[in-house]
Amino acid sequence: MGAINEFLELLKGNRQGKGTGIYSICSAHSDVIRAGMIRAKGDGSIVLIESTSNQVDQFGGYTGMVPADFVAYVRKLAGEMDFPWEKVLLGGDHLGPNAWQSLPAAEAMANARDLVKAYVEAGYQKIHLDASMYCADDEGDRHTPLDDTIVSARAAELCAVAEETWAAGFRKTPPPVYIIGTEVPIPGGAQEEEDSVTPTSSADAKRTIEVTKAAFEARGLGDAWKRVVGLVVQPGVEFGDDQVFHYNSGAAAALSGLIAGDGQLVYEAHSTDYQSETGLRNLVKDHYCILKVGPWLTFAYREALFALEDMEKELYAGSDKPLSRLRATLEEVMLGEPKYWKKYYPGSEGEQLFKRKYSFSDRSRYYWPDGRLTASVKLLKKNLDDRGIPLSLLSQFMPNQYNSVQEGKIRPRAHDLILDRIGDVMGIYARACGF
Repeated sequence: MGAINEFLELLKGNRQGKGTGIYSICSAHSDVIRAGMIRAKGDGSIVLIESTSNQVDQFGGYTGMVPADFVAYVRKLAGEMDFPWEKVLLGGDHLGPNAWQSLPAAEAMANARDLVKAYVEAGYQKIHLDASMYCADDEGDRHTPLDDTIVSARAAELCAVAEETWAAGFRKTPPPVYIIGTEVPIPGGAQEEEDSVTPTSSADAKRTIEVTKAAFEARGLGDAWKRVVGLVVQPGVEFGDDQVFHYNSGAAAALSGLIAGDGQLVYEAHSTDYQSETGLRNLVKDHYCILKVGPWLTFAYREALFALEDMEKELYAGSDKPLSRLRATLEEVMLGEPKYWKKYYPGSEGEQLFKRKYSFSDRSRYYWPDGRLTASVKLLKKNLDDRGIPLSLLSQFMPNQYNSVQEGKIRPRAHDLILDRIGDVMGIYARACGF
């Protein structure tokens, strides 16, 4: 059937009240993607993998990859995992002038047009158009949203580029489908210390749909509008360093009711990390059909490594064997290059030390590609696999993986244990989505 068609069938089923959904893996980490493919293969489902506009762009983003590089990277991982490429759906998240907000609008949008073109040329088929951010010369109070007529006109401008790019060289493949809207809070908006996050109002969601449709039609993009399948809204879910704002169906009832009467759209929910399985299932039931998850997956990766290091220390207690020093190395690397965590982790030195390891925001995810950490992880795996992990130790530090080993699902090898731990989180999402 192809990934895009299966994706559309899941959305159709959700609109029909069948409780179907899809989770989107928002991570470039190789083990996260591998774990996603393992889970999808077991479920017989597609795997949806997305890169963001700051992660992958025409200049390399923070990963150093342009869109074509990311596609080749995921394709290589699919080959290694024996996962069928036709079951992979690639999405581009927040594609727009986000990375160039410090530039005048004309220059920022020129870059955004090139960004969208590069994504479509690379083979991405799910395109989130997001022009909600202020550029340097945009007028208005930065503590209020940018005027939605400007946002919608810019989204339509980017859609036109995507359509032209597809028509020029990719007509043998299905045309792109589009997501519109944004959930990103404005500066001075929801803060961690609040008791809840206010959902998008149904009136605001309705206006976003209306003005964006009008902007598309004004550009002659009526056919493309028919392929707008989702709207990003804030359903009232978010997380901070040590806090999770859980989904409340009642608080978002008006928003859910609005989309339930729409024959074309579903909602896409961002920042769903760390929600309960019941909460995620309710999100899907209430037509928040596309669930984005990222930090929770690398958080689980970090949890697995910390557990493995605990086992390494127990196995080699009293030995002069060189150990991985994983936690210590992570701390050294993060302190040596604080740009990815410093402004996100306020507080005392002790509080920052704790957050660097255990914050739900998981800023440590930016550091795993560092050569010192890859060497530490490699040594950790070798030390454990050379010695062999006793089941009693596995039960102590990774009880879920102990069960997986006992049931014959995985081997008691370090890498298998890591993937299975990430798979625990994938499983929560898969079940919530009806797989």
